[in-house]
Amino acid sequence: CGAVLLLAGLGRGELLFLLPLFLLFLVLLLWGCSRPLAVRRAPGQVGYLPVPGLSRKQAARRARRYRRPGALPPPYPNGWYRLLDSAQLPRGAVRSLSLLGEQLAVFRGQDGQAYVVDSYCPHLGANLAAGGRVVGNCIECPFHGWQFQGEDGKCARIPYAEKVPDFASVRTWPSCEVNGMLLIWYHCEGVSPTWAVPEQREVATQEWLFRGQTKHLVDAHIEEIPENAADAAHLDFLHGTAILGGSDLRHSKSRLWEFMKHSWKGEWCPEPEPNKHCSQLLLLHSTSIFGKHISALDLKVSVRQVGPALVFLILEHAFLGRGIILQSVTPLEPLLQKVVHTIYYQKNMPAIIPKFLLRTECLQFERDITIWNNKQYLPKPLLVKEDSSIQKHRRWYAQFYSEKSTGVPTHESLDW
Repeated sequence: CGAVLLLAGLGRGELLFLLPLFLLFLVLLLWGCSRPLAVRRAPGQVGYLPVPGLSRKQAARRARRYRRPGALPPPYPNGWYRLLDSAQLPRGAVRSLSLLGEQLAVFRGQDGQAYVVDSYCPHLGANLAAGGRVVGNCIECPFHGWQFQGEDGKCARIPYAEKVPDFASVRTWPSCEVNGMLLIWYHCEGVSPTWAVPEQREVATQEWLFRGQTKHLVDAHIEEIPENAADAAHLDFLHGTAILGGSDLRHSKSRLWEFMKHSWKGEWCPEPEPNKHCSQLLLLHSTSIFGKHISALDLKVSVRQVGPALVFLILEHAFLGRGIILQSVTPLEPLLQKVVHTIYYQKNMPAIIPKFLLRTECLQFERDITIWNNKQYLPKPLLVKEDSSIQKHRRWYAQFYSEKSTGVPTHESLDW
């Protein structure tokens, strides 16, 4: 319907130019099925420019080695972080995860509850997730069979000992399952959760269905990613060119695609108490083709950041309905972020619509990745008055650091 309305507002010459694109859209519409979209970008696959004589992987490795990241904030802010999708952890399964400078064992007990504990057994240091198994609601060490309760980490059984020492335990991590994700709470000083992850009602009730997911690795500090929300000036410059131009910044501004322009309007602001850990951005997107505004392509995006690493993007279109993209950023290393975008959309809309929206978001995000992967963090950037929201965002984000938050370790290069 959107394509028909779009074509109806154009002249004959413009129609002839766009007709092949319209036919391609119809082919994709017929090809599209209910199978969710899945995009997995390997390390170095996007975000780095090619170097003559080097492979893509070698070029990325070289760029990381010679980059000077700047005076960075602490690498691990306090807050909730996504571990994995709930569906990736069936009953009785054990997963080994490395993130936030920690090695974790994640398992689901026979009661269906997910638990997160430190990976290493306090007995002789075996990795509980490397061969360990779930027994009831405990995880059993593969070395000597010690069993640790998922709820509190206490040792419940030592198969060859008459008595279990009262102090025998493994560290547990606060966790929750919300919006199809398993998350853990991280605080550098061991403080208990001070806020909860909000549940999206339409996802919980399955009014909106899972339609796809993208995963990217970003070589940057975690704060660089949400700071984009307050940087209104980059929207039209970096994301204003047609999506047909792709994500390669060398070609995205090609004159071939000048007939199509995207326009973005948005204003970022923090929320007051009791939600000072949240912020909001209302984005209004419009598209012009051959200088004509195509109202059928207008899109409203209500963005809410919750804590340092979770973002809720509500999508609203006049006749293509509503949905949400859930963004999570998880630090695997001080300058390596795993970013996941998951889309849920109202069930009465063809699957091709949310898949197209997620593909479009993926392309725009990959333009950002090229900037993040190669930039330097400036603690005192040179700003003009129109950039005031950036400094405001940094003051807001500072609440997620504590006095005991450790800085980024010093390395000769970033290639660790």
